[in-house]
Amino acid sequence: MPNNAIQVIGLQKSYKQQQVLKGVDFEVEKGSIFALLGSNGAGKTTVVKILTTLLKQDSGTATVNGFDVASKPDDVRQAISLTGQFAAVDEILTGRENLIMIAKLRYLKDPRLVADDLLKRFGLTEAADRRASTYSGGMRRRLDIALSLVGKPQIIFLDEPTTGLDPEARIEVWKIVKELADGGTTVLLTTQYLEEAEQLADRIAILHEGKIIASGTLSDLKKLFPSAKVEYIEKQPSLEDIFLSIVGKKEAK
Repeated sequence: MPNNAIQVIGLQKSYKQQQVLKGVDFEVEKGSIFALLGSNGAGKTTVVKILTTLLKQDSGTATVNGFDVASKPDDVRQAISLTGQFAAVDEILTGRENLIMIAKLRYLKDPRLVADDLLKRFGLTEAADRRASTYSGGMRRRLDIALSLVGKPQIIFLDEPTTGLDPEARIEVWKIVKELADGGTTVLLTTQYLEEAEQLADRIAILHEGKIIASGTLSDLKKLFPSAKVEYIEKQPSLEDIFLSIVGKKEAK
């Protein structure tokens, strides 16, 4: 369908004797945030590798931006960007130099201007001329996503983008992801954090043992469960509520 940025039908993949994907089906609308939710080993990264042309499926079809990933990989690569589980930044280079290098590799005009715009957008201007090795985990992840956006790809894949980040850095990344989708970029993210999918995704698919066992909006998924039993109890704030409240007050001073 023309409104779909990604369409996956019957995707299967095995490694040696182990079948990792057992017929995966889903579609992602243009300009939306789609979360592939599942525990370690569910097959999330395998799906991402196939959709980003890094791996070939055994059977089934997948199209990205209207192009078949197996027969038109070059066309797919022109439209996408991938941010993996581990930040792919050159730690010897500064933040600015990392961005300029990628802009030059993409043959963009005025790489320095491209770098300056992204540094400003991601709140990294003050740290622009420091080596990436001195960056915190959150700053490194922001730089990593900024590198993915050089050349303005239409579709961005984020494979567990907040793994290992503290709560404050995680919320920074969430804000960036929401801004990407608001700007028209299609985002497919994998995560094992339920709260992350709940906060970000327009649609969620739950991948379990190589199959999609449920998919839809958050409200769709809630309907799959029995009606909640109503009890009147005093609601205690979560640790995250407390943390954000304290941090927010300090920042407001």
